[in-house]
Parts: sequence; C-alpha cells; structure tokens
Amino acid sequence: MELRVLGACPLDCPDTCSWVVTVQDGKATSLRGNKEQPYTRGALCVKVNRYLEHAASPDRILHPMKRVGPKGSGEFERITWDEALDILATKLREIVDVHGGEAIWPYQGTGTLGFVQGESGQAGRRFWNALGASFHNMNICSRAGNEGLRLTLGTPAGMDPETFALSKLILLWGTNTLTSGHHLWKFIQDARANGAHVVAIDPIRTRTAEQADEHLPIAPGTDGALALGLLYVVLEEGAEDTDYLENHTLGWDEFRAEILQYPPSRVAEITGLPEEDIRALGRRLAHTRPTGIRATMGLQRHEGGGSAMRLIACIPGVTGDWRHPGGGLAFSTSAHVPLKVDHRPELLPHPVRSLTMTRLADGLDESVKCLWVYGANPMGSTSDQNRIREKLLRDDLFTVVMEQFPTDTVDYADVVLPATMQIEHLDLHEGYGHMYLMWNEPAVPPAGEALSTTETFRRLAHRMGLTEPALYATDLEIAAELLEGTPTIQLDELRKRGWARLDVAEPFVAFTGGFPTPSGRLEFVSDLAEKAGLPRVATYVPSLSARTRKKDGMLTLITPASHTFLNTIFANNPELLRRSKGPTVVVNPRDAEPRGLVSGSRARISNRFGAFEAYVEVSDKVRPGVAASPKGHWPKLSGGANANAVVEERDADLGEGPVYHDNLVEISPVA
Repeated sequence: MELRVLGACPLDCPDTCSWVVTVQDGKATSLRGNKEQPYTRGALCVKVNRYLEHAASPDRILHPMKRVGPKGSGEFERITWDEALDILATKLREIVDVHGGEAIWPYQGTGTLGFVQGESGQAGRRFWNALGASFHNMNICSRAGNEGLRLTLGTPAGMDPETFALSKLILLWGTNTLTSGHHLWKFIQDARANGAHVVAIDPIRTRTAEQADEHLPIAPGTDGALALGLLYVVLEEGAEDTDYLENHTLGWDEFRAEILQYPPSRVAEITGLPEEDIRALGRRLAHTRPTGIRATMGLQRHEGGGSAMRLIACIPGVTGDWRHPGGGLAFSTSAHVPLKVDHRPELLPHPVRSLTMTRLADGLDESVKCLWVYGANPMGSTSDQNRIREKLLRDDLFTVVMEQFPTDTVDYADVVLPATMQIEHLDLHEGYGHMYLMWNEPAVPPAGEALSTTETFRRLAHRMGLTEPALYATDLEIAAELLEGTPTIQLDELRKRGWARLDVAEPFVAFTGGFPTPSGRLEFVSDLAEKAGLPRVATYVPSLSARTRKKDGMLTLITPASHTFLNTIFANNPELLRRSKGPTVVVNPRDAEPRGLVSGSRARISNRFGAFEAYVEVSDKVRPGVAASPKGHWPKLSGGANANAVVEERDADLGEGPVYHDNLVEISPVA
C-alpha cells in the first residue's frame, strides 16, 4: 500500500519547504518538494534531499542511554525508558528541592523550528515553568537585527519575499540566497526578466554574488556606513521622497544631518569599496522604484549588527519604497504570523532568572545544577567552545541531551534520550522567509524507541506526579490552540492541504496602516533607543574588527553558512561531509603569501580564545583582510575543534546578539 503524506521541513532556514513523503508498507521510500505549494514549487535543497537517508543513518540514536565512562568520552550503556524516567524524575526533584528550580537550565535550540515540537513554540516550556526552571533566552539567530528593526519600524516584519518579483532594483545585503534560502531566487529571476538589476553586498563572492549583476565586496561590519553613504548620494540627486518623509516618518531633519556626515569618500575608506562604486549604486538607488532589500541573519552577527539593520530599514523610508509592492526590506516574516503561543507563565511559582543561549560558558556556573539540551548542539554551534567544554566537565553538573545523533554535546551527557525526526512526529510551522503556515503530518512510526519532544515531557510530567492539565495536552490540542490566533485558517483544512497563506493581501505591501512604533511612523530617531543608552538617531556603529583590524594586522574571520550542512545538522552524513571537502578556510592571495599559506595545505586559525585547523583555499573570493570558514563541522570529526573555538562570547550592540562574524585571528601553516 502506498501513501502520500504532506509535511514540512523543520530546519533553520527561511524557506520552510512543503514536502511530500511517499510511504510504502510503513516505510518512507521517497521525499520530494510539494509542487502545489506556491513558494516551494516542488524543489528541496541539496541537504534536505538526503533527509530520508539521514533519518535511516546507522549512527541514529534509537534508545535511552546513561553514561558509564568519563564525561566527554561518549561512553554509554543502553537503558529502558522506565529507567531513564526514574533517573530524571528523581534528579530533577532533588535539584528543585535542594537548589530551587532556577538551578535547571533548559537549553533549547533551532534543531527544529516547529511550534509544537520545536523552538518557535518553545516546546517544553510549560513543563519547565511548572518546575520553576530558569528562562532560556534564545538569542542565537536574529536578535540584534530584530531589535534594530523594532527601533526603526516597530517590528522585524517587512516585505513579503514573493514581491521581489516586482522589484526593479534588488539589494542582496549580507545574504547568500542560493545557499541559505534558494527558493527566493525564482522570484529574483522573475524580476530580472522584467529588467531588475541585482546587487550582492557581501565580503565573500558567494554563489549568489557570482550570479548577481554586481558584487560589492564590503569590509565586514561596515554595512551601516554604506547605508549612510548610499543615502548621501540619494540626497545629492534630490531623490528623497518628500511626501513620504513628511507624512510617514519621524526625525527626518536629525537623520538627514547624520547622513551628511558620511559622504562617499569617507564611506569608501570605512568599507573598502571604491568611491565610484558607492556613487554608482547610490544613483541607481535614487532613481529606481521599487527597490527591494533582502538582508538576513549573517549581516547582524557583529558588534554593530543591530544598528546596521536599523539603518538599512531607514533606506526605504527616505526613498519611499515602503509604499510600493516590491519595495522595502525583508529580514524575517515571523512577526507577520499570528499564532497563539501560550507557555502558561502562570505555572511559574515565582519570577525566574533569564540565562542567555550565547553566554553558555559564562552562565554555566555553580548555580546551574542541570543542563537539559534539546534541539541544540552547543559544543558545535556556540561561542567560546573551549570554555563550554570545561564547564560541561563539571562533576556536579547533571546534563541531559535529547538528540537524534551522537553529537559532541551528547558525549558530555549523563543521560541521552532518543528524539524523533520530522517524518515521525506532528508539527506546525511558519516560514520566516515567506507568508505561509505549513503542516507536518507524521508519515512513519518513530524509529527505535525515539519519542517526540512533547511526548517526552508528557511522560516525565507523569513520572514526577505533576497534575497540571496543560502539561498533558496532545499535539493536536496544542496545534488547535496555536491556530486560535488565525481564525481564517482551519486545522482540518490545513492538515488536508499541507499549507495555508496568511490572511494578507496579494501583493502584500507592509505598513499601509502605519508603523507599530510609539509614533505610528517610521522612526529615524527613537526615544526607546535613547532611554536604553543607545544613539537617539540611527547611526553607524562599527564592529570590533572594523575598528581594530588594520591596527593589529590580524584577519577578520567570518563563519558563513555551509552549502552542505544546516548549522551542525547533516555534518555526520558521509556524502555531505565528503562534498564539504572538510573544514576549509578561504584566504585572499594578498594575505596568504606573507603567511606562507598554499591551497590544499593545512592551517591553524587561532586567537587568544582557542584554535582550530582547516584546509586552505587561496582565492580572491574573499576580500583582503578577511578569512572565511563555513560553519557546521562537528569538532570530533574535525580534529577536536571548529571555528567556534575562536569566537568570543561577546554581545552585539542590541539584543545580546552573538558576534560570529566579528573575530580577529591569525592563520599559520601547519608543519
């Protein structure tokens, strides 16, 4: 018997593809993109095309385990679920009774973005609230940019990415579309067919930059200066939209004065771009309507990242592009999604502290007695890798990891719980790069003894004797509750079709009813920023590396997304690992020669925080002064460390965002 089961990709990508799983005799035999979904249009990425193979991998974790060797050894023995639940219930109760619930850190990541099973709905939060556990501040992805956009626009929401098909000028700013969200490219191609000009602004000549009409290889962390320089040219051209400025913005006179501090000559010195290129793009921006800007998460992962996003969102306010279909800025569409997420905060016995995801090394002090990791691989994905390893070796730290594969983080666990994969559980998703809700129906039974996130916490709540009914809501009940915020979308119809467009106009134009800021206008100046000790007017805040690189002669390391991995997911897949060609570091010839670096050789990338090794690629794909090493490799499969060994545990200017692209390193040959 053959079945076709509708589902959705759960991974940390803006596209959240709709897919179809073919099931024969209870086994998933094929997976393909859903041709009926308007954004996916039947295509999946190189990574997810191997999802069924990945789910059937021989290294899949299929049973509960407890540690029998030293921490970090990865030595475990199989136990039953009853044994695991007894161990966990006893230990959690002991910690709560002796140290209080805040001694528990539930460390959740973006391994799945589902609203039922994953990060978007903070799955498990009701259980943790009932125990009084510390709040987990999930800031690892887009926090700095979100906060910068809130200061300007009142929300991170913006353009519907599908309307890029209507743009006449497209700025792909710090985003590698063909690797990290390739479905948008179809809409860009539609725009090009109608005469659009595509510009990639990126320190790396990525796959996307190679396909663009123009590439500006900007110095990392100087994007805010470029935004001001482009607007300077717009003013020179007399092309500001005076009607839009008067009726829809706040603080234009102050912001105009700020723009005039950044003529193209000064911006060229800051960004490393030729002045004539800045002027040419500025003139094109001045006279091309509509202009659409696509900026994604990599752009804001530096010390001035929030301010950069704040400034970039100002550009359509000056040009008036926010009024046009195909005009404005697309960062994340998540804020358009009106799902009703209820973590039941009333279950908390008292207010609790917040522990920050990207501050794991700092936060994992003696006050934390239990670290419970799910949907995350902090040993592979989080800043300051060496200090995290030291903290995970603490004898008094009880670590639980819910996982699908034996990651580096699993090696440090006291108890390991087998987790289901997307084809094995129910979930509800939104795409942060499109305007659709997506349904995932389980296609096959869980492999081995794997349990979903929700079922794991239901069983544990029962074993601990917790009586709150909300802790036992079924997955369908949770989904129905979520959809209470979207009265036009019915659960039965969503399950039947697999996707539903949000209740928004087509074509969608953002902010037609005003901006959700205190003034109701786009705010070039912000009282909220001033009260928080930030500049009142949107301005350029340089990254650490932009301020210091030339002075000390080190290279700025950026860690872009891999084309073959999704964060650290798939980094144990033999074929995708082979295609990645191992950990690599790309260095410009001008930087390689004096360091004795040769393509194909091994190099040591180091700073005061640590070091890792990678194969050298000497190429002008990166501008001088920059080195690029794609993220995602598992440390234990890469010589014991990856690029996060040299990433400082330091915050961006807004939202405590991380600084994965703002670290100075030296690179030397490995003898």
